[in-house]
Amino acid sequence: MTTLSTRKAKRGKTSLGKPTIWIGKKGSTDLIMKEISKYLDARKSVKVKILKSALLREKAEEIAQKAAKATGSMIVQVRGHTFTLYKPKKIKSHNPNPKKIGS
Repeated sequence: MTTLSTRKAKRGKTSLGKPTIWIGKKGSTDLIMKEISKYLDARKSVKVKILKSALLREKAEEIAQKAAKATGSMIVQVRGHTFTLYKPKKIKSHNPNPKKIGS
């Protein structure tokens, strides 16, 4: 769980950037969710713009919640037709099978 100050810092960093992914008239499809997940794994945060034609079926906040749930990320901000997601990178362990000493 992240704190409010962490979310504010993430919001400040991503607010000026341009969206990396656009959701079109087909809405939030599995292909879009996979693409968002790829970006999150590579960059930790992604900014998504929803076109007006996609908002006929769902609201922006509903799409953001669906994307966060599908990718295992958290919503940093929903503003108008744009939302930002954040997912911390996984820490890779160097030794997957550590040996026990002394037993």
